Amino acid sequence: MHLKNRNAFTMIEIMLVVIIIGILAAMVIPNLAGRGKQAKVAAVKADIDANLSTALDLFEVDMGRYPTTEEGLKGLIEKPSGDDEAGERWSGPYLKKKRNPLDPWAHEYIYHSPGEHNDYYDLSSMGPDGAESLDDITNWEADANNE
Repeated sequence: MHLKNRNAFTMIEIMLVVIIIGILAAMVIPNLAGRGKQAKVAAVKADIDANLSTALDLFEVDMGRYPTTEEGLKGLIEKPSGDDEAGERWSGPYLKKKRNPLDPWAHEYIYHSPGEHNDYYDLSSMGPDGAESLDDITNWEADANNE
């Protein structure tokens, strides 16, 4: 018997590969679903707890104060206007991206100085819904009596 050289896949081989890929996808996709929101929340927490707070602390070291509520986070990327002495001390921009920082849902972070919850400043994101609610991410601990 003479065997021919095979250069193609049989229909059964192709079906087996498709079935195996389908089984793998059925196992992996449910594990990945919902991780996008978790990743965005983690990114906001990192921004609030590390990135933006470090930039605000650098601003405070140079200027002797945190940006006012009116200056907002723009004070980290633009030299304060109107006060020449303050402009000389400003060593910014303090953020790598020279634009007003946005959370992963494309909302501006909310900044108040002095803060209502912290002595120096309050920094928060309204989360995915863009409205004040229980999913907000803040740099202060929620008071269990006021929730």
